[in-house]
Amino acid sequence: MFESGLTVDINVFKDSPVGELRPITGYEGERPYSTFAFVPKPLPSSIQLTERTHSRVAQANLDIGRLDFAVRRLPDPALLVRPALRREAQSTSELEGTYAPLEEILEADFLEESQRTAEVKEVMNFVRAAERGLDLIKKLPVCLSMISELQRITVRGTRGDTYDAGQLRTRQVFIGDRSRRIEDSRFIPPPPGDLLVQGMSDWEKWINDIDDDVSPLVKAAVGHYQFETLHPFSDGNGRIGRLIITLQLVEAQALRYPILNLSPWLNDRREEYKDHLLNVSITGDFNPWVQFFCQAVIEEAARTVRKIEDLLTAREEMRNELRAQKVRGVAVDIVDSLIGYPYITVPEAAELHGVTYPPANAAIARLVEMGILSETTGNAYGRIFVCPRIRKIITSR
Repeated sequence: MFESGLTVDINVFKDSPVGELRPITGYEGERPYSTFAFVPKPLPSSIQLTERTHSRVAQANLDIGRLDFAVRRLPDPALLVRPALRREAQSTSELEGTYAPLEEILEADFLEESQRTAEVKEVMNFVRAAERGLDLIKKLPVCLSMISELQRITVRGTRGDTYDAGQLRTRQVFIGDRSRRIEDSRFIPPPPGDLLVQGMSDWEKWINDIDDDVSPLVKAAVGHYQFETLHPFSDGNGRIGRLIITLQLVEAQALRYPILNLSPWLNDRREEYKDHLLNVSITGDFNPWVQFFCQAVIEEAARTVRKIEDLLTAREEMRNELRAQKVRGVAVDIVDSLIGYPYITVPEAAELHGVTYPPANAAIARLVEMGILSETTGNAYGRIFVCPRIRKIITSR
């Protein structure tokens, strides 16, 4: 996650206290090259942080606590996970150059594969990877076998779906403008082979060390730096690295529900994000990066709390409208579930609420009549409905 068109003088890494340069040779096409890759040292058991950084970490922890309190006010907190994962998928993919509108991502579940754009398909790969990761984290720690599986899911059917998908890369990669020579790269990660294997082994042990004194937020931030510096896969490292942050926070029980989306904030500051990661390798100072990371947590936690308040207000307004019209039963249940399903179909509504097609269809027809839902397709079959009020809140920044 250091991509940029800029180049960096290799000499800035020579005195790095957190890594060293190693000579590498190879071929770009038929052209031979000879340059240096940066190999990070194993992370220390104790991260030296300033008082200002500790204060920022404490504030971020406090704001995560406020978010946890806010989400528990929802009738079913797990409902919010679904749109949250899709927002994260959309933003984390955009950071890597794949853009699809969030509205299309929310609607994608109800479309045939052939109806999805290539960009939507790629973003939905990440959704599946995130869902799989959240399932695996219930019984496994974050480990190489887990993230290898998630990487394979993420790149499936894309240009990154190559012979080494789902395993540590077996080729040299470089980060920067693809039209330039490898020698002119912004950053060159460790070469494949023993150094990369050992680096990932050390990283895996470090993030799972429960006896150290590193707080979950600091561990997520520093672990993210190390992962991106090692760049273990041929493709998808940025997306997988940011997914690991969520998995770490959930595993450490710092985040009860995976609804904290950091990628939109990072996407808005993408160059600063890349520069912070690069500067750790140059200076060995984790403080600016950890402060930046915690600021993302602070601002996005506050933003999510505001969204929850807006969702609760919208839900209560719609329930009041139903009461005023003396509407009961399935229609009320559907309104309660719109927080997680701003786009919905009749079969989905029937399955969600344990009823047959006719009552679900009648309930949705009533909600359309009242202006709570509107149809987006216009087809006799495969009709998709949306709640504009909920969609506006979920898609807003």
